[in-house]
Amino acid sequence: MSDQNEPPVIVVINNGPYRVIGENITIKDVAGNTFGLAGRTVVSLCRCGHSENKPFCDGTHARIGFQSEVEARELPPPVPKL
Repeated sequence: MSDQNEPPVIVVINNGPYRVIGENITIKDVAGNTFGLAGRTVVSLCRCGHSENKPFCDGTHARIGFQSEVEARELPPPVPKL
């Protein structure tokens, strides 16, 4: 079990969802409303775009053959805003 002061961690699952792991996960919609997660400490978010339960994963990625393997990398610095 993780320290409650640590922020959630997001893991990109190859050929699958984004997995959010942490003690205090908060997910909000665009209006700022919070999704009720019923105390979950692990939540999977859809990455394939085909889940019937968006933004959450429902396993559709496996049925449709979604493929996307990702390795961590450095992003370039953000473009300055003028």
